[in-house]
Amino acid sequence: MLAQFIWIGLLSSLLVWPLFPAVARADEFVNSLGMEFVLIPAGIFTMGEWEDEASNPDELPRHEVEITTPFYLGKFEVTQDQWMSVMGANPSEFRGQDHPVDNVSWNDAQNFLRRLNQKENTDRYRLPSEAEWEYSVRAGSDSIFFFGGERSSLGKFAWFVANADEKTHPVGLKNPNPWGLFDVYGNVWEWVNDWFSEDYYADSPLKDPLGPSETGHKSMRGGSIEFEAGVCRSANRINFSTKSKDSDFGFRVAFTASKEDFKSRRFRFGR
Repeated sequence: MLAQFIWIGLLSSLLVWPLFPAVARADEFVNSLGMEFVLIPAGIFTMGEWEDEASNPDELPRHEVEITTPFYLGKFEVTQDQWMSVMGANPSEFRGQDHPVDNVSWNDAQNFLRRLNQKENTDRYRLPSEAEWEYSVRAGSDSIFFFGGERSSLGKFAWFVANADEKTHPVGLKNPNPWGLFDVYGNVWEWVNDWFSEDYYADSPLKDPLGPSETGHKSMRGGSIEFEAGVCRSANRINFSTKSKDSDFGFRVAFTASKEDFKSRRFRFGR
């Protein structure tokens, strides 16, 4: 019976799903392209950076945000093989089927998502919001990295300037975060859906913030092979125009969850 259920949030968070069965971990599914998705639970987290760690004022102030609805997020950055399956041509500078696609603009990512939705007869593939991205990467943590505050440990989890040898690498070779997401730091910057404003955090909504109205630039997250550890943090933000592209610009796909997903045999739950 689907009544009121309390499901176990990952790590120490207590998360409540009013309409979903209890699960012990985020479940997963694989789409027709072989893209793997992890179920991200609803919950509350603190968005933004500690003042003594923030690179720019746009990471301040730290503020509480609630993600009210579970959603799915790609376990990996979109690969060149997946991009080719949808778009038919590879724009990447650093070639490799299992490397993240690079040299894509925000507009390019939107074109990919439109075609992927058409291919699978849905409208649920999208970019994550900036809040969804940071919430998923933090995975219950409150430190500058999901694994703590030690910059010297980043090489276990990310390809960045100290170990990347000036090129991208196949996805999934480093350790994942606690919610099973790989390469959230480094490899390529990841486009998110929000328009960027440096003072948005001062008065952003407490629930499911979607960014400011159009500003001309979109936000990117996670750092890349070209940057040091201090840039590849959970809270760090950069921004570019929707047409901008570079050899370290990529993205990760989100998938909107529905109640029907949790009634279907397609999705199996832990416990």
